[in-house]
Amino acid sequence: MRWIVTCCALLTVCVIGMAAYEEGGFAPDKWVSSALKEPTLQELLEDVNKRHSNEVITLDPYAKKMDATLNQPAHNRMHVDTMLPVAGKITQYQRLSQPYVWIHIKYLGKGGNPDLPDEQDVYAPVKQGRFNEKIRLFQGKGEYRVTLRLPSEEQEDTYYLMASFIAANLNDDVERDVSYSVVAAKAKLKLDEPVMGYSEKRKAISLKGRIRPDVRTVLVQLKRGARETRRVVSVEKGQFEEQIPLTYGQGVHQLKILVPDSKRKGTYLDGATLYVNHPLAEEKEPIRFTRLYAERGIHLTAPLVGGEQADLTYRIAGRIDESAPFAKQTTHMIVRIQKGKDKATYFLPVGGYQFDSKIWLRFGAGEYKVTLYAPEITSQNRDYFRFFTVATFRVTSRAQMDGRDLLPGRGIQSDHPLIVDLAKEITAGKVTDRAKARAIYTYVAKNMTYDMDKFRNNRFSWNDSAIKSLSTRKGVCQDYVFLTLALLRSLDIPSRFVEGEAGGQRHAWVEAKLNGRWVTMDPTWGSGHITPDGRFVKRLDMQYFDPLPDEFKRTHKRTGVSY
Repeated sequence: MRWIVTCCALLTVCVIGMAAYEEGGFAPDKWVSSALKEPTLQELLEDVNKRHSNEVITLDPYAKKMDATLNQPAHNRMHVDTMLPVAGKITQYQRLSQPYVWIHIKYLGKGGNPDLPDEQDVYAPVKQGRFNEKIRLFQGKGEYRVTLRLPSEEQEDTYYLMASFIAANLNDDVERDVSYSVVAAKAKLKLDEPVMGYSEKRKAISLKGRIRPDVRTVLVQLKRGARETRRVVSVEKGQFEEQIPLTYGQGVHQLKILVPDSKRKGTYLDGATLYVNHPLAEEKEPIRFTRLYAERGIHLTAPLVGGEQADLTYRIAGRIDESAPFAKQTTHMIVRIQKGKDKATYFLPVGGYQFDSKIWLRFGAGEYKVTLYAPEITSQNRDYFRFFTVATFRVTSRAQMDGRDLLPGRGIQSDHPLIVDLAKEITAGKVTDRAKARAIYTYVAKNMTYDMDKFRNNRFSWNDSAIKSLSTRKGVCQDYVFLTLALLRSLDIPSRFVEGEAGGQRHAWVEAKLNGRWVTMDPTWGSGHITPDGRFVKRLDMQYFDPLPDEFKRTHKRTGVSY
């Protein structure tokens, strides 16, 4: 029985030795005649490397011209456990056009990950004539051809052969480093997350990195097959961070970080390359970003992709780089939704360089185009706002409710407790919607005062609203309308913001749906009048609550409805 066990052990060692021989090129007889124990990987490496120690690497004539030597590896066929040390010396290094040795690695085996490239480039820095780099053999077990090239003396983009040799990896693990170009090295580009050049992530990958502080933006390119998306990402104090959604379904996505070309404005050059495996089959629609997205230092954190499903509300959140132009003055962001011909605008407050708000998909079920804007920063007083597109995407609402005339809106905080309580107080004892609407009209007309200073100097603000009107008790037509609509909608009375002209200028008033009929009310004109010498005289006038249509048309011209 003991003889049988010994033979079985011997047979096992022979099989292991033969497998190693086939892969690495050495004979098994040493291990058969040993103590009949399985050799360690380190012992295998030492043995096979000794057997190739007489195969000296031949240096190219250009390497000899630069008086270059290769210290590691020492011979033409090197066997390693994943990591290959490459080190040498270049005596004439000051004659080189740039301080990098180009190391090209090509996988010659048949294993590895078929979705990953079989080649990789590494640029080893030359410091005081020496270079020392550890190369990860990225496709696991098998042979690799490693080629070293030295920069020319004249042109930075020209390299000449230094040496070439074979390296064999005895480790099965597929691990890949991030590939950095010479451009990346010069820009001091370094990724903190992810740290490896191949990883698996679900839905999105967090990208964090560092670069020279004078670099203001990087370009992130996501690609799978023939499809690709690009996004310019801002750099703040030498650091950048962005969530990159993996939009192209199941499989390996290539991710590149490109660095601005210092010689050509608007051009980016390859910096770092890595790969991400996405295990989910679901594909997503990329968000489209404009150049201002990066220029204004904006980072959208919700949503990350377009084409999502939503109900009645949808969250939009993000942050702004503190050092970006106009960051301190950016008090709000703007969102516009569009479904068919219907449009609505919302202002998102910014606090602590952050914004996080919900918008209402007020036009019922269906597909919406959503556009995110950054405001123009200006010291001019205007009765209008200018803003610029930074991102565009789609969202589909499943909510069947068409709440265009009932939901809160820009400046109309109908769900605010102050508004809700005040509306109940004003309409206490009123039974019909008409009676309630008349009471609200009367309250606003009596308690608001027309702001002549705001009217003359166009002192409009993004945060003009019902709550502000309630606080200041003054304003122009839009401020009267904001408060009136908020009070009406808090009582579920459909009402809308009407745009038009009156008295030779732009004007706004209210229409409310009472007992199935749209009723006009103008609380601004019902509040008083402006004298020829430019003074506002308060005087409640009820004729502008449900006026006769023909009489109203003599002074007011309706142009549309604003949401």
